[in-house]
Amino acid sequence: MTRSSIRDANSTVILLVVCAAQFMVVLDVSVVNVGLPSIRDALKLDESDLQWIVNAYALTFAGFLLLGGRLADLYGHRRTFLAGLLLFSGASLVGGLADSGHLLVGARALQGLGAAVLAPATLTILNTRFLDGPARTRALATWTAVGIAGGTAGNLAGGVLTEFLTWRSILLINVPIGVVGALMALRYVPPGKVRSMRPRLDVPGAILATGGLGALAFGVAQAARLGWGSPVTLGCMASGAVALAAFVVVETRTVNVPLIPMRLFRNRSVVIGNGVMLFAGACLNPMWFFLTLSMQNILHYSPLQTGLAFLPHTIVAIAVGMGATPWLMRRIDGRVLISAGSLIAALGFWWQAHLETGSGYLLGILLPAVVFSIGSGLLNTPITAAVLSGVDDDDAGAASGLMNTTKQVGGALGLAVLVTLSSTSPTVLDGYNRAFILIAVVMGIVAFMALALPSHRDRA
Repeated sequence: MTRSSIRDANSTVILLVVCAAQFMVVLDVSVVNVGLPSIRDALKLDESDLQWIVNAYALTFAGFLLLGGRLADLYGHRRTFLAGLLLFSGASLVGGLADSGHLLVGARALQGLGAAVLAPATLTILNTRFLDGPARTRALATWTAVGIAGGTAGNLAGGVLTEFLTWRSILLINVPIGVVGALMALRYVPPGKVRSMRPRLDVPGAILATGGLGALAFGVAQAARLGWGSPVTLGCMASGAVALAAFVVVETRTVNVPLIPMRLFRNRSVVIGNGVMLFAGACLNPMWFFLTLSMQNILHYSPLQTGLAFLPHTIVAIAVGMGATPWLMRRIDGRVLISAGSLIAALGFWWQAHLETGSGYLLGILLPAVVFSIGSGLLNTPITAAVLSGVDDDDAGAASGLMNTTKQVGGALGLAVLVTLSSTSPTVLDGYNRAFILIAVVMGIVAFMALALPSHRDRA
């Protein structure tokens, strides 16, 4: 084999390893949802305990993403990737064997920490391995499509594993995948640049970011139950705002190597791109929550039927994201593509907002799904490319960590706000439909925000 063909083969293996890790990270955001009733019965938990099995992962994942992104810059991409993968797999083993709710919640929090280290490392490896242009676009499109597939597959895999094996298998399955991934990474992933003079890690910044985001998300979530004027709601949100303000002070004045280098915010693509990502995440992530409830509570689908009903969403989004989007990005301005995708998605969500109790699968679920999945497939990769455009390799981990954080925070805050607003509807169905109307409106706002991005087009 020639040196060029060997490099191409190695790049393909690296892409497969990185995408497998990203698939696990996204999968575990949703995989436990279907298994929650079985977990409740097995561990004798009540409903208030169950929410933390989901939130412990989501909050630590979002809160520590910034630290995870910076680790890749300081300690090398492969070393950080392996550390995150082993922590994630080890926590999955502990969670799968847990005999109490407290142990399971703790394991889920450690999973989130491992995911926070792992997810930015996967994107950093792609950003430094593949040169700017069509090759990087194809790699990013594959990475994005795998993330979409992971989110959908979580519901299906959770239903299948819980129904035919046990709820523990939804966590234990990560262990062999993690071991194989680690061995492959040791063989094929280059170590990356490691700084000989490593500054002290910004742990205070990470704690403030995690605490601030967690308090803010918890406060918004409490508004659904206690109201926006509740002392608990206001107190949590105020505490979160103070912690985030302190985080900015720490990052700008007290550390030599901050989690978020302030020079990133001199990059117009980073600033506007993360704003677009925040609002898009506030729509595309909560969409799965409300669509799952609509199918199970309104159309009375079983968990397995619900998971199968999500397959067209995944197939369409992957086909558009991996097939059409890279081709279009060489011919159409990226900001135009994001705007067009957002408007198409908004149309699909508006259609979804008209679900009725007697709706069939074709008109009630499938056709709206095709429309908004086409839109999301068109916009995801250009947003990622825009956020990372013009970022130096030394800051690639920080930029990818910031982008992932923005997306997760947008999803958490968007879900809390949508749940709060939809809970005031006279019926459950009206509440779900109201949520989709609000999602459609916000996606329309995303379309206009995208036009403020710098012009960008791939060149061969």
